[in-house]
Amino acid sequence: MKLSAFQAALRAHPDSDLVFAFDDGDTIPAHFHVTEVGHVVKNFIDCGGTRRTVESCTLQVWVAATDREHRLPPAKLGQILELARPLLPSEDLAVEVEYEQCVLSQYRVTGCEHQDGALRFRLEDKHTDCLAKEACGIASGGDCCS
Repeated sequence: MKLSAFQAALRAHPDSDLVFAFDDGDTIPAHFHVTEVGHVVKNFIDCGGTRRTVESCTLQVWVAATDREHRLPPAKLGQILELARPLLPSEDLAVEVEYEQCVLSQYRVTGCEHQDGALRFRLEDKHTDCLAKEACGIASGGDCCS
């Protein structure tokens, strides 16, 4: 999901419950905090020698064990994103969520829906991949999790 669509959803439902849901239906606990908004740029060379750049807007989400009553409404998250505007070069950036459950992981935000008073953003796992399959002699096809 692009930052522009993410922000539009927040503006459209400013007082709803804010939910981040994994593709298995589980959710990040409702008392989460967004502790960072970042513009992440990754410059790299794939195994076939092609230079690549990937950029995203990353939201770091943290859950405090002792602050179980905290709730972050969409309007407040919108205000946090507004504070980050000088760091974000474009609203066309993909939005990702960084979250830790024993291991720090990043998830792509792939969409949202508003249902039963909740604005629900879908989080999808990120996976590694060979970006130069032809150069490596690898047939394209399934991955380890399919």
